Amino acid sequence: MTTPARTMSQAGDLVRAFNHDTISTGTDWRFPPHAYDAIGSLAYLVRMLPQALEQTARPVEHTHEQGRVTDDGGDPDKAVAELRAVTAEAVHLARLLSAAVDRMHSAASPLGLDTRGLPEFED
Repeated sequence: MTTPARTMSQAGDLVRAFNHDTISTGTDWRFPPHAYDAIGSLAYLVRMLPQALEQTARPVEHTHEQGRVTDDGGDPDKAVAELRAVTAEAVHLARLLSAAVDRMHSAASPLGLDTRGLPEFED
C-alpha cells in the first residue's frame, strides 16, 4: 500500500538516483540539450513543492482542529503555530526556488552543441 510518506520517500530516492547518475558525463549526459531536458523536469518538480509543503501539514491541522494534538510536555497550540509559521516560510522559499529554476531552464534553452569535426555526428 502506498502512503503519502512512502511516496515522498520514493521521490527522494529518485532525486538521489539522479544525483548519482549525473556525477560524471556519459552517453546520455554530456551535451547541453541533456541538461536542458533535466532542468525542465527539475523545474516541474520544484513548481509542485509549495503545494506539497502546505499539504504536508494538513494532518496536524486536522488533528489540531479536533483538539487532539499533543506536544511532549509543551504547548500544542504554540507548537502548531510554529509549524504554521515555518511552513509558510518554506512555501515562500520554494516559490523563490521555483522561479530561479525556471530562469535556469530559460538560460539553458538556447545552448546547443557544435558538432563540426565530431566523428560520431558525421553523415
